[in-house]
Amino acid sequence: MDDQLDYAPCGFLTLSEDGMILSINQTLLQFLEFKRDQVEGKHFHEILTVSSRIFFQLYFVPLIKTNRKIEEMYISLQSSNGEEIPVMVNALSKKGVEKTVSECVVFPIRKRNEYENELLIAKKESEDALAAMHKANAELEGTLKALEAKQEKLLELNEQNRKFKIDTKKELELAKKIQKTSLTDPISNKLIQIDAFHRASSELSGDIYGFYQIDEHRYGIILLDVMGHGVSSALITMSLHSLFQRLISFGVKSEVVMKELDLHLHRLFQNNEEARHYCTAISLIVNTDEQKIEYTNAGHPPAFWQDTRGKQHELKTTNVPIGMFEGIEYTSNSISFSGGDRLLLYTDGVTDPLSFNHLSALLKENASSPIGVLKEKIIDSLDNQKNKYHKSDDQCFIIIDLI
Repeated sequence: MDDQLDYAPCGFLTLSEDGMILSINQTLLQFLEFKRDQVEGKHFHEILTVSSRIFFQLYFVPLIKTNRKIEEMYISLQSSNGEEIPVMVNALSKKGVEKTVSECVVFPIRKRNEYENELLIAKKESEDALAAMHKANAELEGTLKALEAKQEKLLELNEQNRKFKIDTKKELELAKKIQKTSLTDPISNKLIQIDAFHRASSELSGDIYGFYQIDEHRYGIILLDVMGHGVSSALITMSLHSLFQRLISFGVKSEVVMKELDLHLHRLFQNNEEARHYCTAISLIVNTDEQKIEYTNAGHPPAFWQDTRGKQHELKTTNVPIGMFEGIEYTSNSISFSGGDRLLLYTDGVTDPLSFNHLSALLKENASSPIGVLKEKIIDSLDNQKNKYHKSDDQCFIIIDLI
């Protein structure tokens, strides 16, 4: 890289087709506080925040492959000290003699984001205030004119509404019990221990998990997070969970499981794009005899695998979420484990309030603790953050101890 480009007033880097950083200029290195040998040859994920890693797989990779370029895409980089840095990326894919590379120009946009957010907030508040005023005036005028004539009708409607609310509440309570009943019980034997936690943000949840013993040595595990939460998401999760249970009972490979779930979602919404949902998921098949784990991660937050030495590894995204693009072929990875290793799978409703690093620290601090103790520590942390965090989301995680 020549000096003029190396010290340009903007960041510049080149990526391989599989997302490896081939080169990076000095401007971007100084901005991120990294040394060149810490970044070059690494995957682009290494300098992305956790949420941007998922965004990179969902949008950057498909767009650069189909359009050959990307204009003004907003993502967040992570400096060496963990600081989140919002940037705008322009990229162009070039096909060379031996390989295809993507050249990316990176512009920091801290101040721009602040100004835009302030303008959007002010605009939204003024629009809401004006709309609320017009609506209130219209409703008041209409109510005053029709009060006497509509009073009896309003009383009748109120009674119907009261009955409807009671019936709806009963139906939601029953649906909640059915969804809770579908959640599998903990597994504990001399080879493996599996426990989980599930909490819906409302009556019904878009998160769901399942784990089943396939045979003497194999166990199938899945964690699903359907877009949104509530009744529609819960219906989809129940449908996917039921299909997973049928597939895993035959010992189907994890990538085949994910492919079938993907086809199921496309079949559900083939005639109704407005109702279409997508779902992130991670599926594992644990073989305690061979001490191997086969997994497929479809756009889901990376799971933690902590070995007996306390070293942590990430089971990162290998594919896009299910239900997003048709014709996707899902792939799996495999790892070998030892007795005493531990895995933690979770949805973004857990890391959003706790942060990725906090969850990692909890796992390390309780490396020698029983599975039930770690579970309670995570739940306590979530409860402590419940009133501090602005967003309400379904929360679900699975802990697996390999004995």
